[in-house]
Amino acid sequence: MKIVLDAMGGDNAPDANIKGAVNAINKVKAEVILVGKEDIIRSKIKEFYGKELEQISSRLKIKNATETIEMEDTPTIAIKHKKDSSMVVGFKMLKEDEGDVFISAGNSGALLTGATLLVGRIKGIDRPALAGILPAYHSQLLLIDAGSNTNCKPINLLQFAQMSTIYIRNTFGIEHPAIGLLNIGTEETKGNDLVKESYKLLKEKSEELGINFVGNVEGRDAFSGKIDAIVTDGFTGNVFLKTTEGLGKFVKKTLTESFMKNIISKILAVPSLPALKRFSKEMDYKSYGGALFLGVKKPVVKAHGSSDELLFEYTIIQAEKFVENKAVDKMIDEFEKLNSKKAEEKLQNNMQ
Repeated sequence: MKIVLDAMGGDNAPDANIKGAVNAINKVKAEVILVGKEDIIRSKIKEFYGKELEQISSRLKIKNATETIEMEDTPTIAIKHKKDSSMVVGFKMLKEDEGDVFISAGNSGALLTGATLLVGRIKGIDRPALAGILPAYHSQLLLIDAGSNTNCKPINLLQFAQMSTIYIRNTFGIEHPAIGLLNIGTEETKGNDLVKESYKLLKEKSEELGINFVGNVEGRDAFSGKIDAIVTDGFTGNVFLKTTEGLGKFVKKTLTESFMKNIISKILAVPSLPALKRFSKEMDYKSYGGALFLGVKKPVVKAHGSSDELLFEYTIIQAEKFVENKAVDKMIDEFEKLNSKKAEEKLQNNMQ
């Protein structure tokens, strides 16, 4: 297996990208290919580790790319004109089977555009979407869309529900995952036009498409452990995601300061340290890796733009599991069956 990593994408590139790859190389079985300016990557590795790349691991490689897509670049223009950028080269490697999964912390819009134009959408899916994994009570929560499609139609949210159902079933073994629609209330009449129309469509089509739609879900109930995935548009989803991450940081920081306040609180904290460490790990969004781009023909993973070396390490480990689970292949198979069924029904209707 080959994991292709955009070494030049993200706020902390290339330092965090390189360090994350080196940290991960002995925790994965795959080969990790760093895509970017080779002279810079080699110089950084020498600076950080006092060794040449080849001395670190035979499974750590470099693919030279002379350009970089910046965060402020216009997505479509950048993908079309920066053909030797680390992101475009990475996508081409993925398309040409020189890699099994592509990871980038770069420009989200460019990543979505590149995934759609250079790799291609799965037939039957109008818009690929970012699916992020978050901690929940004794379980985990899939958030889709986590930020790639800020303007959506009800059909998009229906397809997000389909994709999340297929992904959770095949990856986590939950046969009928509970899918909720993120809303400001649980009542059917609540929400804006998009949410109300999406609710109607989900209610109408869920049984036919094998979706276990459980209705509207308020943000405060999303982490109850009773919901496996929540569906929303990318604007709302990204706000929800970043608010959740911020709250997690706030809770951890407040708890730490409370226990370190004085000598008495420090002493009282000692028996609680194992539980606090478990809590801290569960609340740390970094341990859940990046967000998966569901709906494209090959595995693509979006790492946080502010990823540090630890998050890159976890994202690489997650990406290997994503490929091993054959999540994309299974999604393609399921949508092919669905498309064939629709075509057959259309033919029968035309013959009547």
